Formats: sequence, C-alpha cells, structure tokens
Amino acid sequence: MADGGLFDRRTPGEPLAYSIPAHRSFADALVNGLLKALGRDAQVLASGRILLPNNRAVRTVTEAFVRASGGGLVLPRLLAIGDPELGERSGGALDPLDFADEIAPAIEPLERQLLLARLLRAEGEGAAEAMRLAAEVARTMDALAIEEVPAAALTDAVAGNDELAAHWLKAIARFRLLLERWPSLMAERSLMSLAERRGLQFRSLARRWRERGPAGFTIAAGVTTAAPAVAELLAQVSRLPEGAVILPALADQRSMPDEQWDQLGPDEEGRSAPTHPQFHLKQLLARIGINRAEVRPWIGAGRASSTSARGRAVIQAMASPRFTDRWVALPPAERRLTGIRIAEFPDPASEAQGIAIALREALERPGKTAALVTPDRQLASRVSAHLKRWGIEADDSAGQPLSATPAGTLLLATAAAVVERFSPVRLLAMLKHPRVGGEGEHRRRWLDDVRAIDLGLRGPRPNAGIKGLDEHFAEAHEVPRAAWHRIRPAVEALDRPVGTLDLVALAALLRESVHSLAGDQAWSGPDGRAAAELLGGLERSSDGAKIGVAPGDVLPLLGQLMDGVIVRRPYGGHPRIFIWGLLEARLQQADLMVLGGMNEGVWPSLPPPDPWLAPQIRQTLGLPGLEFRTGLAAHDFMSALGAPRVLLTRSRRDSRSPTIASRLWLRLQAMTGGMTRDQRLERLAQALDASDKVEPAGRPAPRPPIEVRPRRIAVTDLDRLKADPFAFYAKAILDLRALDPVDAEHHAAWKGTAVHTVLESWFKGDGCDPERLAGRAQAMIADERIHPMLRALWSPRLMESIEWIAAETASDLAAGRTPVLAEEKGEAEVAGILLYGKVDRIDRLGDGRLAIVDYKTGQAPKPKAVAEGFALQLGLLSLIARGGGFGAVKGEAGAHEYWSLAKKNGKFGYRQSPDDGDPSAFVDSAYRHFAATVSAYLLGSEPFTAKLDPAYAPYEDYDQLMRLEEWYGRD
Repeated sequence: MADGGLFDRRTPGEPLAYSIPAHRSFADALVNGLLKALGRDAQVLASGRILLPNNRAVRTVTEAFVRASGGGLVLPRLLAIGDPELGERSGGALDPLDFADEIAPAIEPLERQLLLARLLRAEGEGAAEAMRLAAEVARTMDALAIEEVPAAALTDAVAGNDELAAHWLKAIARFRLLLERWPSLMAERSLMSLAERRGLQFRSLARRWRERGPAGFTIAAGVTTAAPAVAELLAQVSRLPEGAVILPALADQRSMPDEQWDQLGPDEEGRSAPTHPQFHLKQLLARIGINRAEVRPWIGAGRASSTSARGRAVIQAMASPRFTDRWVALPPAERRLTGIRIAEFPDPASEAQGIAIALREALERPGKTAALVTPDRQLASRVSAHLKRWGIEADDSAGQPLSATPAGTLLLATAAAVVERFSPVRLLAMLKHPRVGGEGEHRRRWLDDVRAIDLGLRGPRPNAGIKGLDEHFAEAHEVPRAAWHRIRPAVEALDRPVGTLDLVALAALLRESVHSLAGDQAWSGPDGRAAAELLGGLERSSDGAKIGVAPGDVLPLLGQLMDGVIVRRPYGGHPRIFIWGLLEARLQQADLMVLGGMNEGVWPSLPPPDPWLAPQIRQTLGLPGLEFRTGLAAHDFMSALGAPRVLLTRSRRDSRSPTIASRLWLRLQAMTGGMTRDQRLERLAQALDASDKVEPAGRPAPRPPIEVRPRRIAVTDLDRLKADPFAFYAKAILDLRALDPVDAEHHAAWKGTAVHTVLESWFKGDGCDPERLAGRAQAMIADERIHPMLRALWSPRLMESIEWIAAETASDLAAGRTPVLAEEKGEAEVAGILLYGKVDRIDRLGDGRLAIVDYKTGQAPKPKAVAEGFALQLGLLSLIARGGGFGAVKGEAGAHEYWSLAKKNGKFGYRQSPDDGDPSAFVDSAYRHFAATVSAYLLGSEPFTAKLDPAYAPYEDYDQLMRLEEWYGRD
C-alpha cells in the first residue's frame, strides 16, 4: 500500500513515533495526516486500527473523520485501550487474540468494593467507613497492579524503612493482610482485578503481535500512560511494519533544550520532576525505548490551531524552577502569548456569568466552536444554567454523580424518610420530589395536598411513623387533615422500623420503597437506569448479604456509592458549545477554549491522599507519587493553550475565603510580565443583571380606604397597632401570618401554649385543686414528642414554678378568692370597635369584684411600658368583662395580676400588678389609649406607618415585607 512515507523506517524493527504539537488540534491533525498519507481507499482504511486512550477519544476521533470526509468514509477500527471490555468489544480488530482462553474475567468494581468492605467490616469498621476505606484500598491495589509491583515487595519496602510513624505501620500492616488474602479470594471466584487483567491483555497482545503482526496499519494515538504493560504494547506497535505511536504535545528540542529535558529525571539519586507536564511523556518514551530526538513531527495539521511561536512560549512557561530565571533573557516574541486573555472575577457566580457570556459571544462567529474546560463541577453546572437563559443546552460530557441527579436524590430522600421514620423535613423532601406524585393534573393535585401537609407540619416534630402523623393530623385543621388522608396510602408501605439490615436487604427495601412511591418514573432516563443498576448490583451481591448496616450508616453509605457512579446525559447538546472535564478535553480543541476555575487546589486539583501507603513507601515501590497527577493536569493545560483563542478565568473568592491563583496561571503571568486582561468581559459579567438605577424603598405607610379597615381587634394587637401599624396592617388587613419552621424547636411560644394547656385542664378538670397541678405538669413534660434535652433542662424550672402557682392558689383559696373562669374567649363593643380576647383566668374576690390573671412563662411587662400606654392587655380584658363579654362572669375588676413563671429574686414564680393599686384608673387609662388608637387607625384614615415605636415592636415577622433594612436609620 502507498502510505506517503508514513511508516518509513531507516532500519527494520526501528521504533516509529510522531508528535502532534500542542498548537494543533490533535484529533483533526491525526485524521488529516492519515488521509493525506493513506488516501481514502475504503479497503486500506477498514483494514487498519487506531488505539486510543478512552471511549471519549474514540468519539472525538470519529467526529474528526466526519469533519474531514466531506461525505461518506469507511473508518478504521477505533479501539479504546481503557475500555473495561477491550477484548469483547474489539471484534476481529485485535486478531490474532483470544483473551477468554487464558485470562480470567475481571471482578466488577462494585463487587470488589463490597468484598473488601466485608473484610474491613469484620475488623470492626462501621458499614459506611468500611465502604469508604474499601474504595481507597481498591485504588491502592490498582496502583500496585498497574506498576506490576508484587505483594512481597511491600514487606521488603517496610523492612528497609525504620523511620515510619506508628500510624503508617498500622495502616500498612492492615493493607498487607488484605493484599495477602486477595489472590486466594480471587482464585475462589475465578476472577481478577480489572487493572491486572488489562495488564495481562496488553502483554498478551504485544507478545502475539511480535510473533505475527496484524494485517493493515496499527497506530496508537494520544496514549500517554506509562504503565509497564501499556508501554510494552506501545513499544510493539511502534515496531510493527505498519505501526506508529503518536504522542500529544511532546516538547521538541527547540522549545525545551536537552538540558531541561534531562533535568526531568530520574537523576543518579532517583529524583525526578513528576509535576512537570512533560515528565510522563519522558517516562513513556523511556519504557518504549525511543529517544526524544527520534520522535518525528506529524504530517497533518488540525483545523483549530494557534501559532508554533505560542506553543514554544507555553512550553517555556512550564519550565522547571531551575530554569525560570532564563525568562528574563527571552526576546519578547518568545514570551508573547498572543490570543490568550485572562479575566478575574470577584466570586464564582460572576465567573460563571462571564464564561457564559464568552461562550454565547463565540456563537456570533459562523461555524466557530467554543468549550469550557474545568475540573470544577460546580462551576460547570453554573455555566450550564446561565447558558439556558439563551436557550443553549451545553453538553457537559464529564457528567455528574448519581447522587446529584433526580433519580439519586429520590433514592436519598426516600432512604432518609424511611430511616428517620417520617421526620417532617425528610417526609416533605420525599413527597415534593419531581418524580413523585405522577404527572399532569394528578401531579398538581398531589402538590396541593403536599403544600397543605407542609402547613400542617409547621412547629415541633410529631411522634415517629405513620401513627405519630395520624395523631398529629387528627388535631390539625380540616384542610391538612384531609390532605394527609389522601396521601397516607401512598406512603403507608414505607413505614417500617429499620434496624440493622444487610446491604442486600437494604437495597431491596429501597427499591420497593421508591417503586411504591414513584412507580416506573423512578427508573426513567440515564440516571434512573444507573440507580436501578446500582441497587440491582447490591441485591445480587453475596458479599453485601454479609455487611450489616446500622440506620445511622444508611445515608452516608448510599451517598458514597452514588458519588462513585457518574451519569452522562445522552448526546445531543448544542453542536458548537461544549463543557468538558480535563479527561474529556484531551485530544480535542475548540476555536475558543475557556479554562475556568484557575485557582490553586482546583486546577491543578489537590491529589487524593493514600491512607494506606506512606509517600516514602510509594517511592521505594516505584509507584507514581501523589503529585504525579499535577503533571498530568499541567499537560492538559498546556495542550488546551494551543487553541486559536484561549480565555483563562478565576474568581478572587470562593464561597468561604479568598483564593490563590493557580500556579499555572502565575507562571504565565510571571513569564509574560502580565497577560492581556479582558476587562470588557469582567464588566459585562457585573452589568448583565445589574439594575440601571437603585432606589431603596422608603418607609411604608399604606393608607387603605376606611371600608376595608377592620372593625374588630384582639386585646393582644393593640400594642402592635400603636408601635408598628404596618405590622398590624399586614396581619389584620393583608391576612399574612408568619409560619413556624418545619420540625421547629420547642420555642418560647410553644412552651407558653403548653403551660396554658396544663393550667386550663387543671381548672376545668380539677377545679384548681393545688394538690393535682404537679401531676398534670409532669404528664405534659413526659410527652415523648418533647426532645430529651429540652425535658432535662426545662423540667426542673417548670416544676418549681408550677409548685409556686399551686402554693399561691392555695393561699388565695384560704383567703376567700375563688377561680371562676379560665381560658375563655370573650368580646364586647368598646369605643365603636369589637374588642375580643381570651382571658387566662378570672377569680372572684371576697368583695365580689374580679381579679384578671394573665400567666407569663417569661417576664411580666415593665411598669414603664404601662406608663407609656403599652402592655394594657389586662385593662382591655377588664373592659370586656365589664361589658358582659365573658357571659355570667361580669363585673368591675378589683385586681390585675401577671403570674410569671420566670425567675426573680432567686426563685421561679412571682406576681406583678400593672394597675399600681388603682384598678379603676388602670382600666380608664386602657380605655383612653384604646379609643384614641382605634379612632385614628380603624375608624379614621391614619396611615399604617412602619415601626413608629421600635422599642415596643420587637417582633420581626413583617420586617422583610416592609424592607426594613433599606430605610431604617435613613428615613
């Protein structure tokens, strides 16, 4: 075949390697070069094969062939050597090869994690922690398998190192026991690890191709992994008669002199520079057996490319610290990064806004493409959301964890509701989930009922389970009670006490629970299928049946498992806008590359720690250091800078604190003396959603017409009307009420209501018998709905004050004072307005007059408040009693008393009277203040001005409605 000199070698068996520089689009350059050398002969192309690093690269190269073809084209076989099912999916492309005859199948990742977790669980670890550690063990075992380090080497490495800390010795000892048991466990199952299997596959393929090469051409393109087995395969590919290895972004001698290349190591003492973007390529070339000088430049060019001068400048910027002093001697042309801009934003939200604007702006250029590349998944999600404002659905190829998808959140919400026995927050999260309640009109009715239940669950938590909710809603208003009866059948099957279950039983419980709640809709879409596969894998696992899971471990364990499952949306996003992770961005470029999240710890990301092997042990074993990934990230960065136009972005703060610019960003800035800043984009991001004019709200003072002003008022609302008329307006005219939180703490108002209920039942059931009050209080405090902490802290103080009430009542009874009414509603017309209220207690004094009593769980009002015309509630109740508003209990008041359960003078419980010994004058004063106030606001046209007297308007229920912060202190 005519190959245009593509496979020319100086001597037979000489390795052949090419490099596509960073300033070329790898996939397009690869395809264009192949077509240029091999032509478009279908038989020639179909007989060849291209080995690529992963499935995403296969798709990228396929798209490059489509772009280059201009019509129909037969493709060579594109094979991802990172595919777990390489042999099964290759068909005849890797002949002669039959893995099944000599290599055992690989253990499924989930099965391996469960097996390791079972072993760790036997050592006493909790289920969630065992699963987390199992994932770490598996990762370290894979590192050993990839580098082909035998288990015995670990023993020798530890024996030769006497400086290890005690915790490392303990961790390594545990790991070594697992490592020693692992071969026999795999032999029992006739399985092996995926990393070990891949190594055997690659070596087997390399051996057979040495014996008899495949028909047609074979190219390994974009593979940079320097694992021994991969390197052996690439070495053989490079020596095939029609074979070659094509590397991405290898620095040539002009841009990176031999002195700098040699400094990457390893040196005589074994030191190297794994954080350098060329280190892994040097390691790979060494294992293949190719000198850098033998690597040839590739013959094709990509459609999206920058200048070679920029490519050399980027490599200069990535120089090792030892050589960065040479930047000052570089001529300006060698340091210039034309086409690269930077943008700094104050926060991540602004950064996402700016990136979205840049991507949207790229669409104004016909046929041009744009891509965001970032390891920050939150930033990618924000940018995707911003793009939707223009109707752009960007394909985020990096996907998202199952736990963040609708199916995953439904699993978590259902698990939480079941484990916590329908605690209000968990129950509502489950009921409101978008996949629960059906669709269309049925969904609308479902949500109406859920909203009613939401209102009914405001306040302290009910008792656990369906029974507790039944008891709670039996005492609720009619609307939430009816809604609960309609929804109850849908969740009844989920009410089951969850003790310690094994993982298989837990998975079955979750599957049944979710299906009974959401039906087939729970398993729809890619995320639903992933959730079903995860639960199915757990149910099929024999090891899962041996792992007990306590209720407290269910949610963290489920979250860990789902975080490890990445769900990618089906292809079909915008054809010219992309969002890529670092892995997905390899081998491809867009006309505009936006590299987002350029902060230290994000790009490059912090390497995951290895809890099993100390750094010096990893070095002794020949494993890559944890900082090795930093070098890979730097290579990805260097490759992305080869696009025609590049925008680097970062935020000066994250959600917690100021950030530090990425070391890659700082290198470019230091070498160039300052890159071109896109100030226009920074300003656009700030201005896009900014208002042209900011007008703070003024102090509200609505003046509704007299016909809508109420003609009735509660005794407790007079202070609100005088001190904060707007709050009265919002409550009485707009009919707005503050809602308690769901699952609220037992706050002061709740305590007051509970004590009033006890005292009411004491009056109506026991006739205020002092001997029987304590028993009722103890029964109330023993209610299982009360949190044990509250019971422990509140009970001693409550019982002391209850004993004080009993003693005071006994003394009053002995003096001829008799309780005649308690917790009774009454009303009377006063000053042309219907005044209504509920009195805590009325006693008949010995002289026939009435004593108006108000119980306070807090402090009684200050005398100053009464003197200024506030805290007149007892006087207003006297006006109702005098007008016959409490039925047969009618008459003049002879006493007004607050019975406070608060502490005073070292004791709980005291009496205080607001009438200063003159009940009649107190009632007259209450009438005057009441009449004047209602005449102005309810019978007149006075505006309801906000916060007239803030000292007596302590409640904040309507502060947001009145936009207090915008005008208070300014008006």
